[in-house]
Amino acid sequence: MARPEAPVDRTVPARAALADFLRARRAAAGLTYREMSRRMHGMPSKTTFERAASGACDPTLKTVETYVELTMTKEEEFIGGLGAVTDQARKLWIKARRATRSPYYLHKAPDPALISNRADFSRALRDQHVWAGFPSPGEMERTAGPGELPSSTTRRIIQGRSLPVTPGQTIAFLKACYVDTHGLEPWLQAGERVFGQDGIDVSVSPSWFEALSSIRREPQPISSPPVSSGGLIKLASAVKNAEEKRVA
Repeated sequence: MARPEAPVDRTVPARAALADFLRARRAAAGLTYREMSRRMHGMPSKTTFERAASGACDPTLKTVETYVELTMTKEEEFIGGLGAVTDQARKLWIKARRATRSPYYLHKAPDPALISNRADFSRALRDQHVWAGFPSPGEMERTAGPGELPSSTTRRIIQGRSLPVTPGQTIAFLKACYVDTHGLEPWLQAGERVFGQDGIDVSVSPSWFEALSSIRREPQPISSPPVSSGGLIKLASAVKNAEEKRVA
């Protein structure tokens, strides 16, 4: 008989919320951690999945996304809801990281409209990185794609030692901090206001104005439909049944 799963660590409520979400998904899918790991050929391991849903630590975003994909329900597959569920998981992950890593003074995302000089721009980028849950330079490089945002460059920006050298690099940094296309516009407006053409070779890189115009022309992504109330009820029921079995 399998050993009962330890209760969620509720020391940090945001971590506990993420753990509850993950455990509900696993219960609904009817999988064990060992089965989940086996399906991934041992990477992540059974222990990694257990820790991700423990509430005692901050799992990597990759682990959370893998966890969600492995626990897709038939209903979610039918309605194409993976995108919506992954987005929900990412938001919970960011809140969990933010709860344990953000400085006491940061209570909301930075407002690019308040940027008026280079120092403001640098500080706002660093605050956005904190608000995004402190993704590592390596994570950000992988998110941005090959050659878009070298981890060494990202590290200097995070440390406040340098600024992005082009509008494109600014966009890559912000996207790696989970700023969506709609949210990029005020940042590019701030870049145009502070830098303009300063330091940019327009023969090889677009100006801030051109980058802003390009963002405005991008089609807005179509959101995946949310999980239905019936799906949420099934998840809650599965968690309740699992808890009852554990207590019994």
